[in-house]
Amino acid sequence: MNILLCVKQVPDDSIEIHLDNKTKKPNLNGVSLVANAFDTYALELAVRFMEANGGNVSVLTVGAEDSLNTLKNCLSVGAKEAFCVKDDLYADLDAISTAGVLVDAIHKIEKDKGEKFDLILCGKESTDEITGQVGAILAEKLETSFVSSAIEINLKDGGMEVHQETEEGYNIVSIESPAVVTVSKPNYDPRYPSIRTKMASRKAIIPTYCAAEIGEVKQAKVRCIEYVQPPQKEAGIKINEKDASLAVSAAIEQMKKDKTI
Repeated sequence: MNILLCVKQVPDDSIEIHLDNKTKKPNLNGVSLVANAFDTYALELAVRFMEANGGNVSVLTVGAEDSLNTLKNCLSVGAKEAFCVKDDLYADLDAISTAGVLVDAIHKIEKDKGEKFDLILCGKESTDEITGQVGAILAEKLETSFVSSAIEINLKDGGMEVHQETEEGYNIVSIESPAVVTVSKPNYDPRYPSIRTKMASRKAIIPTYCAAEIGEVKQAKVRCIEYVQPPQKEAGIKINEKDASLAVSAAIEQMKKDKTI
């Protein structure tokens, strides 16, 4: 089975990021760019699927020159090949235009390889914009079946059985290929690269496409107007009564005063 994972490079979310007072945009000075966390879960799921059932795992990203490092990191933990779409015209893509670029890139790669992808994976959302829309739009544009928030994928009865995470547990969904599936966090963590695989990935040659090579230039239809920090919590009122009944009475009186009850 040919599996393609769409990877997004995002600021490292293990570092606390604040807005710049002048630009009113996130201050990313000194913040490393890494593969989106949900994409790394999807990659581990894909590699385990490949190890169990055979096939090939490819990774694709739309980004800048430094995105090649993220792709090489994916190669070091199990992906077999990588592709990059890099163009300044794609600097400010929204979810719809990102999905459009990915569709054009997928068609270009499939044409060059002479074979189709059976399964296309995305993380269920990115940790920077958190729209959670690209996977669904991608499936619509490719006219394939779609399942969101998967935590497990298995082969069954000539198709695929997907465990879809819900608030109560999970649904078991049967789909046929080709399909687009977005991945939540499975019950395991992504693997670490070995020295051997890391050294090998550094030598990898990654095909890179510009906008003119894959299709029409996509324009964003949605743009972020402003970033706003959440309001700081106001200091609470401390009740100093030592007696429990008096403390409860004081709390109730304060809530009546504040018209919360």
